[in-house]
Amino acid sequence: MPKPAIPTSNIPEANPSDVASIDAIVTAAYDVISGPADKKRDWDRERSLFLPGARLIPTAVEAGRNDVDLAPQMLDVEGYIARVGPLIEKRGFYEKEIARRVEQFGQISHVWSTYESRHDLSDPEPFMRGINSIQLFNDGKRWWIVSIYWQHESARHPLPEKYL
Repeated sequence: MPKPAIPTSNIPEANPSDVASIDAIVTAAYDVISGPADKKRDWDRERSLFLPGARLIPTAVEAGRNDVDLAPQMLDVEGYIARVGPLIEKRGFYEKEIARRVEQFGQISHVWSTYESRHDLSDPEPFMRGINSIQLFNDGKRWWIVSIYWQHESARHPLPEKYL
């Protein structure tokens, strides 16, 4: 039985070294959003990492609502770029992975990636830490990000020791 084709014709071609392994695609995902203030990010590189229909899901308070608990905010790649692009390019943003746990079965993988964020590489302390839950798919040629679902650390939800 032939494999179903994934319709990827509208996605920019990925750098093969960005998608060759789980480590490579996770590293690329952090690298593409990181950079100094006033530096435009390579959003086509960002787009090239994600499977069509992929989701980026911050766990946040809905805009304008402070009376609710955190909830998932469902974004596609374009929605994510529109939401964060202007902010991270204006203020500077560096996110780096500080720990990782990977589980894989066949062509799918789940990565628990603990991160810390800074506005400048010289900042002595991160302004934020959290965990990215990254789901990946390998089509036999490369890895694709299916979703990234994350939550930042808070006093109510400190990072568990097993993820540090």
